[in-house]
Amino acid sequence: MDYATILYEVDDAVATVTLNRPEVMNALSADLERELHDALRRAGADPEVRAIILTGRGRAFCSGYDMSAVEGSSDPAARYPSEVISTWYERNQAEMDHLREIWSLSKPVIAAVNGWCMGGGFWYSLACDITIASSDAVFAQPEVRMTSSSIFLFAALCGWKNANRYALTGDHFDATEALRIGVVNEVVAPEDLLPAARRLARRIALVPASSVRLNKAITMLGLRASGLDSGLLLNGALNAMAHSSYGPDRERLNEAKAEGGLKAFLRARDEPFLPEPFGPKSAKPSE
Repeated sequence: MDYATILYEVDDAVATVTLNRPEVMNALSADLERELHDALRRAGADPEVRAIILTGRGRAFCSGYDMSAVEGSSDPAARYPSEVISTWYERNQAEMDHLREIWSLSKPVIAAVNGWCMGGGFWYSLACDITIASSDAVFAQPEVRMTSSSIFLFAALCGWKNANRYALTGDHFDATEALRIGVVNEVVAPEDLLPAARRLARRIALVPASSVRLNKAITMLGLRASGLDSGLLLNGALNAMAHSSYGPDRERLNEAKAEGGLKAFLRARDEPFLPEPFGPKSAKPSE
C-alpha cells in the first residue's frame, strides 16, 4: 500500500513508520493520522513484524496538530457555543482513542524522537511503549498559551509536579530534562537515534512473540484498569472545554494572525515567555 503522508518499511522483523510531512514539521493532519493508524494496524497484523518504530522525517518528530486543519472550529463567532463545544468534544475524544490504540497493539511501539516534539506529537511520544530521544530533541506543549489542553498521560507518567511545571507554562524542555523527569527512556546522539531504536526493536524480537504480547498487556491493561482510561475519558471532555474557552488573550493572538499570518500568531504567543529556562538554546519563538 502506498501512503501519501507517511513512510512504511519492514526490515528484519521491525516495522518503521515515519511521519512524512517535513515541510510542516510533520504536523498532524486528518490524513496523516488516518494513514499512521492504518500502518500501525498493518504492522500489528503482520506475523513477520515483532516491533514497531515511530519516528519523523526531517528536523521534527512532530510539531503537533496542524493549526490550519482546524481553522474555523477555533472561531467562537462561527457557530453557536454548543456546536463549538460539540465539535471539539468529538475531536478530542478521537485523539484519546488514537493514543489508546497504541496500547491495544500486540507489539511494542518505540518512539524515536528527533528534533521538535510538540503538542499532539508530544502526546504520541508519551503514549508509545518506549521512547528514545535524540540529544537535540525539544519537547513542549506551547499551545496551552493560547487556551488549549495538556494530557493526563504526562502526570501519569512523570508525576503531577513535573506535569504542572510544563503544562501550566507551555515551556520547552530539552532531552536531558526529558530523561530526568521520565518522558524518555534514553538519550542518544542524533546519528545514533534510529540505529539505537532498531537495536532495541531487534532485541525485543528475540523474545517469544506471545511473551512480548502478554507482558505488554500486563503493563498496559493493568494501567488502564487502575484508572488511566478514566483519566483520559475526563481528559477528552476537559480538552473540549479548554479549546472552547476564548477570551481577550486569544482575541489578541487572532488579531496578530489576521495582520501577519501564522508566524505573527506564534510570535505574539511565545515571545513573552523568552528566554525559557529549560528550552531550546535559541531565543527564537517556537513554531
